[in-house]
Amino acid sequence: MAFDNTVTVIGNITRDPELRFTPSGAAVANFGLAWNRRTKSGEDITSFFDVTCWSELGENVAESLTKGNRVIVYGRLEQRSWENQEGERRSKVEIIADEVAPSLRWATAEVTRTPRGDGGGSSQAPADSNTAPTSNFPTDEEPF
Repeated sequence: MAFDNTVTVIGNITRDPELRFTPSGAAVANFGLAWNRRTKSGEDITSFFDVTCWSELGENVAESLTKGNRVIVYGRLEQRSWENQEGERRSKVEIIADEVAPSLRWATAEVTRTPRGDGGGSSQAPADSNTAPTSNFPTDEEPF
């Protein structure tokens, strides 16, 4: 039996994407996302998500998007746990993004292709290929 934990969330970026690099040099960008919904009774409910973008996706997100932009995020849910300075166990569920795109419902965007990397083992297809790129973010590293 296969399980699929993919999610697609459309919302507004709550803080500018922050680009960092792991000790091994992998790029990772983090940002917050707010999703609003209205109940049948007219009450507005907001859900907040932390989004993590690895490698070239993280670099492109950090360069292209800012707080307030409406975006579409496609990725998977992942839970991580840690111990805080007081020794308490903490955990959170975040979205590990495979794709991030500006929403064009109320805005326009100009798309600029970025040149491919220097061949550092990327599994992405060439820019002129019609095949979809595969994810190539490290799964054994923490995002910060």
